Amino acid sequence: MHRLNAWLRRHPMVIDSVWAAMVLFVGVLPENGSGNSGWRLGVHFAVAVLLPLLMVFRRRFPDATVAAAGLIGFTQVLLDVTPAISSIAYLVFAYTGAAFGRPWTSRFALLGGLAAGPLVYWRLHPQKIESVTDSDVHYVSYSAPEALLIIGLMTTPFILCWAWGRLTRVRRAYLVELEDRAARLERERDAQSKVAVAAERARIARELHDVVAHNVSVMIVQADGAAYVLDNSPQQAKEALSTIASTGRQALVEMRRLLGVLRSADSKGEEYVPQPGVEELPELLDQVRTAGLQVDFATSGHPRELPRGVELTVYRIVQEALTNVRKHGGPDVHARVAVDFGERELAVLVEDDGRGSTDEQLASGGTDGQGHGLIGMRERVGMVSGSLDIGPRPGGGFRIRAVLPLKAA
Repeated sequence: MHRLNAWLRRHPMVIDSVWAAMVLFVGVLPENGSGNSGWRLGVHFAVAVLLPLLMVFRRRFPDATVAAAGLIGFTQVLLDVTPAISSIAYLVFAYTGAAFGRPWTSRFALLGGLAAGPLVYWRLHPQKIESVTDSDVHYVSYSAPEALLIIGLMTTPFILCWAWGRLTRVRRAYLVELEDRAARLERERDAQSKVAVAAERARIARELHDVVAHNVSVMIVQADGAAYVLDNSPQQAKEALSTIASTGRQALVEMRRLLGVLRSADSKGEEYVPQPGVEELPELLDQVRTAGLQVDFATSGHPRELPRGVELTVYRIVQEALTNVRKHGGPDVHARVAVDFGERELAVLVEDDGRGSTDEQLASGGTDGQGHGLIGMRERVGMVSGSLDIGPRPGGGFRIRAVLPLKAA
């Protein structure tokens, strides 16, 4: 039934054709034209055919069909052709002019509806029975108040249909405005997400630049030391050269991650500082506990030295996740952070027992419609070719799990 309704909405001419067929059927019935005779009967049947034909195309050509229907109705009054059941089509065109036509068509339909009652009454001269005798029935004209009442009764259906059409037009315009607004808000949300991605990539680029700069500075210090002890202590020089080689390889890895990430222009002149890593997580958790959030921390596996880019990614994920817990977790929330050092991957788990979130909120960018923190997490994990799983936690709360690839220990 839903598909049928949707199809009919896309093909309104089908519905109009059904109604037109019904009007045509009642219009061509022989007894329907009994009030006319001679050539007026032929005009009656012509009107009974033309009006349904115009009804079929009223939505596609509202201005032309309303104008044609008005001309037919005026001609019918001038020729003194008695209205029949098929004249109900004029109500349809009063609605059509108000709902689908241009402003002049709507005004034309309104004026036609207002004039329909007086014109028909003036042309037909209705009379009422005054007395009945054995030989004759005596008719008299209606009084002025009675005539006004009859004219009002004949005009009211046209005005109601026209008003219904206006309400339909306003409602349709309102729905279009709502759709445009929804589309505009969606575009704005996408634009904000792109801005957040660009800002986060710029930040990551600056931090990776710091990591590479740190590695290069280590290489320079080791190279100076190797040159200083080369003659007196060849073994120390050899160790320094080995450190230079490993540090250089690590710097190349970080530089490859840096490629393609543009640095924002406003970052020039910023002072570079050492970036945090996994070793600084306890200090971060102490700060969070001081702020009133209960956090448990656990590590498993064999901790070892990690690339600076990976360490920075772990730190930022935990930092952002705990920030979200404080903002959205609710009162008396408890969080847990777990870091697992695997053979070829590092797994980071942050979960809480707070209010959590729904899949719809995640799809729309978070509870505030922004979701910049989650966007930043995805960008950071993507930079190190990892995977990120974000969603509601079974049993309540929220859960974030990141898996970052590592070289074998």
